[in-house]
Amino acid sequence: MNSSWIARTASACAAAAIAATVVAVAAAPAFGHVTVSGLNASRGGSAVLVFRVPNESATGSPTVEVAVQISGVTAADTEAVPGWKAVVRKDSGRNVTDITWTANSGGGIGPSQFGQFSVLANGLPDIEKLTMPAVQTYADGQVVRWDQEPAGDESEPERPAPSLVLAAKQSGGVNNHGDIQPAASNSGSSSDTTARWLGAIGIVLGGLGLIAALGLRAVRRKS
Repeated sequence: MNSSWIARTASACAAAAIAATVVAVAAAPAFGHVTVSGLNASRGGSAVLVFRVPNESATGSPTVEVAVQISGVTAADTEAVPGWKAVVRKDSGRNVTDITWTANSGGGIGPSQFGQFSVLANGLPDIEKLTMPAVQTYADGQVVRWDQEPAGDESEPERPAPSLVLAAKQSGGVNNHGDIQPAASNSGSSSDTTARWLGAIGIVLGGLGLIAALGLRAVRRKS
């Protein structure tokens, strides 16, 4: 085996490994932001929306209230969360306008923790992307508004509003009303994606190690 070929191949594999790592980092969800996910969410249909709320307090104060605006949803049922009370507000047309979760006295989302709040939303609006601005309130009085839209160059703002791309209506006008996935499956989607990227990186690095080992064996035989 030619030593120069081994060197070129090893360099190519190393470059591929670096590229895979960069792509994985770019594809990973933003941490530290209030985000929303919704498996099988489609226009006019139903889905379980899961809001993930991390604690970012510099003083270690717990998050004690989370309010989310949800426009155009006809009905919403909140999942029971121990230690929290949820209130769903509606307009005069009985459409949902916002949902507020308030922690019981002495409770909340502590430092280095995150909370998840699930909503069974029925009658999602017929739009491409559903943006749901959120307000996060801490026990020390700090209020963080997650309501910023991406800039013209699509770069992420400092406090992005949680948003969800809705799939097109299913053929025949039938939506996923009877295909609501449990919140546990929804909340694990980001972890599954990250795991797949890490697995791909492991395969690339494993191939690099195998080529290096074969090259070393060939050099030893030649010597």
